[in-house]
Amino acid sequence: MFDDLSVTLLMTFFAIAGAAVVLSSIKATELADIIADRTRMGEAMAGGLILGAATSLAGVVVSVDAAMSGDASYAFSNAVGGIAAQTLFLALADMLHKNANLEHAAAEPANLFQAVMLIMLMSLPLAAMAGPEMAYLGIHPMSVLLFLAYLYCARTAGYVADDPMWKPVQTGDTREDEPEDPEEADRSAFRPAMTFVGLVAVMGAGGWVISQIGGTFITRFGLASSLVGSLITAVVTSLPELVTTLVAVRRGALQLAVGGIIGGNTFDTLFLVASDVAYRDGSIYHAVGASDLYWLATGILMTAILLAGLILRQRRGPARIGVESVAMICVYGAAVLLEVFGRGGGGGTGG
Repeated sequence: MFDDLSVTLLMTFFAIAGAAVVLSSIKATELADIIADRTRMGEAMAGGLILGAATSLAGVVVSVDAAMSGDASYAFSNAVGGIAAQTLFLALADMLHKNANLEHAAAEPANLFQAVMLIMLMSLPLAAMAGPEMAYLGIHPMSVLLFLAYLYCARTAGYVADDPMWKPVQTGDTREDEPEDPEEADRSAFRPAMTFVGLVAVMGAGGWVISQIGGTFITRFGLASSLVGSLITAVVTSLPELVTTLVAVRRGALQLAVGGIIGGNTFDTLFLVASDVAYRDGSIYHAVGASDLYWLATGILMTAILLAGLILRQRRGPARIGVESVAMICVYGAAVLLEVFGRGGGGGTGG
């Protein structure tokens, strides 16, 4: 429905959809913090499961829509490119939190476990791409394993949050995960939860518009699917994560900020499961190119750096941000330069 629109109208609709997704996410962050307090779920788990999944909805709509249209590279690069972009957002949030390194202040066992879980889940598609090509009913067995592994790890993360076997050393810069209002836990979570669901619907609709316009960019201007997926739609649909992270840091909900990014990235691995199901020309893992594989490796590397920072808990680093934040910025910058200027013959326009 967008194929015949002028470039001006395309950009206008793209901007409106992006703004709708971002504005909805701002309110969703506030509601997620309230829900976390009223249900006694905790900020890290609320960020990882509720907020992370909600702000990822626009991205999953983009990937599934692209896969249904037969563009495997667009679907795959949107998913893994979003993981890399969202990890970068924690480095930007670290700049905003001036009191101490964000990874030091937001010490939380659940976030550590989810980071480990994320590396594990991203390794499964890598193994599928390196293995023999296979598909049953058009679905690679690794997608089934990825989905089951996500469910198991999410359940285990809940155990870690509820009954941790170790606790981080408390320092003057450590921020405790406690309700701002002690009476908040006695109130009902029904109304904020229903409002949250409505905002999620807006994010999903915005994601569909972004997907359609991104596909039009690919066909009309001859752009590489991996370029559009990893650096345009992935970044735009990831803006809710940037906004919610910055808002959470401003509110002092540091565990929610870190948990929202890591949990959102963990949920984003399910984009690949949904895309493999939607892609009807075989396994999506063997229909993508070298550029898509590079973004997957970039996401794994950036997550490993983040995990190292969460364990190291450096109080202050160069330019008043943690050394892990500097490293993540450098890794992401190198990936962007390679995508834009060094593509060569890798990554095509889809399957």
